[in-house]
Amino acid sequence: MPTHDKSSELVPPSRRLLSLFSVYLHWYIGRHFHAMRVANGSRFPRESGPLIVYANHASWWDPLTFVVISRYFLPTASHYGPMDAAALKHYGFLRKLGLFPLEAGTRRGAAQFLRAAEEILSTSNSVLWVTPEGRFTDMRTRPAVFRPGLAAVVARLGACTLVPLATEYTFWDERLPEILMCCGKPIEVVGRRSTEEWSEQLAAGLADAQDELTALAMLRDPDRFETVLSGRVGISGVYEGWKRFSAFLTGRDYEASHGSIRHL
Repeated sequence: MPTHDKSSELVPPSRRLLSLFSVYLHWYIGRHFHAMRVANGSRFPRESGPLIVYANHASWWDPLTFVVISRYFLPTASHYGPMDAAALKHYGFLRKLGLFPLEAGTRRGAAQFLRAAEEILSTSNSVLWVTPEGRFTDMRTRPAVFRPGLAAVVARLGACTLVPLATEYTFWDERLPEILMCCGKPIEVVGRRSTEEWSEQLAAGLADAQDELTALAMLRDPDRFETVLSGRVGISGVYEGWKRFSAFLTGRDYEASHGSIRHL
């Protein structure tokens, strides 16, 4: 784990608290979504070198989904991410989950991010999660506009791996929506480039992952994804009652999935 002095903004993630929080998230997310699915999860590096996962910022749900998939694909790593300093001050326990304060849009905030990122990435088996757009955006927005912090870290660090992660929340055949994610191709940082050059390459990498996810989402095929979390199924109410009654009349087993209604 990193060495933390009094001036450090980082708090080592509590594995016990994360385990409890993860149980809660599986229940909470499962109440609101049909499933969480990830395509190309094998692209997450299994080595312990410096790793940054950067994603589009599609929804308020993003940080919660990051916790779930970080523990699913990289369970032994320590995970960190920035959070608005004012909000984090009111929810101090979140620092024990790996979140660190950031005064967004200020010089102090830029310095905070660079300092924290360097500390995280200098420690083996630690991962930094960021949404470089810095605000909610539609997944189809092109070109993506990143704040300069991520590219500045990459240009300064000089050696690390980045994984672009595309996220979309969409409806398929169920009453509740799907959380769909796609890991893009890892980007290995070697050599030196300018901040502007890195910003352009990182944005292009995320756009490729988003395009890949768009194509997969249109297929509506769960077999194209790895299901990380399964939530509620069925459509409830009058329709659910009709499905149960129809199954009884025809002697078939009742299926909660909405996909079964096409066979009625």
